[in-house]
Amino acid sequence: MTTPGPFAPDAALRRRQTKEKLAQGLLFTASSMSVLILAVLLGRLLWDGLPAIDWGFLTAKYSPLALLTGTTGIGDAIVASAVILVFTMLFAVPLGVAGAIYLNEYAPKGRLTRMIETTIANLAGVPSVVYGLLGLAIFVRFLQVGANMLAAALTLGVLILPIIIVSSQEALRAVPNQLRDASFGLGATKWQTVRHHVLPYALPGILTGNILALSRAAGETAPLLVIGLPVYTTMVGVGPLDPGTPLQTRIFFLASDPRATVQELAAGAVVVLLAVTLLLNLAAIVLRHRLSKRIKW
Repeated sequence: MTTPGPFAPDAALRRRQTKEKLAQGLLFTASSMSVLILAVLLGRLLWDGLPAIDWGFLTAKYSPLALLTGTTGIGDAIVASAVILVFTMLFAVPLGVAGAIYLNEYAPKGRLTRMIETTIANLAGVPSVVYGLLGLAIFVRFLQVGANMLAAALTLGVLILPIIIVSSQEALRAVPNQLRDASFGLGATKWQTVRHHVLPYALPGILTGNILALSRAAGETAPLLVIGLPVYTTMVGVGPLDPGTPLQTRIFFLASDPRATVQELAAGAVVVLLAVTLLLNLAAIVLRHRLSKRIKW
């Protein structure tokens, strides 16, 4: 009978090692299943949608007659989506960044400020359909803006406003307090410190959060349906008061048609929308990387 050496693992250590390997295996299996499911869904989407995408599909506007033969386009929907995103950005970005600056740099650190920040963080997780009901009640009915692209932009702006505030606050908090103290020590005012020292260093994080928030707005459908935005129209709306049909609601309209040719068009529109959101996310990553390289602490 051999005597175990002084460094031989005991039974408790072997059990811990076994549990660790089991946990690693379970985590790897769960991660692999998630990636596999995503790959299958993406592959099926590309398989169904890529044949429908051509120059005519991307530039032609909606036509009921063309839909009968499965050849209608989404050019008007792309234009409407761009118009809505522009007005969403003009509404939400200044308010969100200004709110983050006030809460992080000017608001007194107390219970009220913490409660406001907690409320804003909770609003970022509210389902989008709730914002649709809010937009219907306030913008469409109370303010009588109408079911147009301006109401859609305002509704989506309110939806992403908490996200912009939270992400901008995180970027501002990442700036070292020593930078602020040094600026104050040289006689700079609060606004001079924020403008010339804090914002330039927080800009990469702020821009990244704003772009990701716009990426979410580009994919939201429920709020637009709730406020009554048309799912199809024969006009190409370019003004905020026009009843345009963005890409999200056009996908909903096409996907509701059971015909195989129209389902192929819906898949093609989904591929286009997915490409737009991926490009926005990629732009956020590249922009953050390039701006971060210019910052030297």
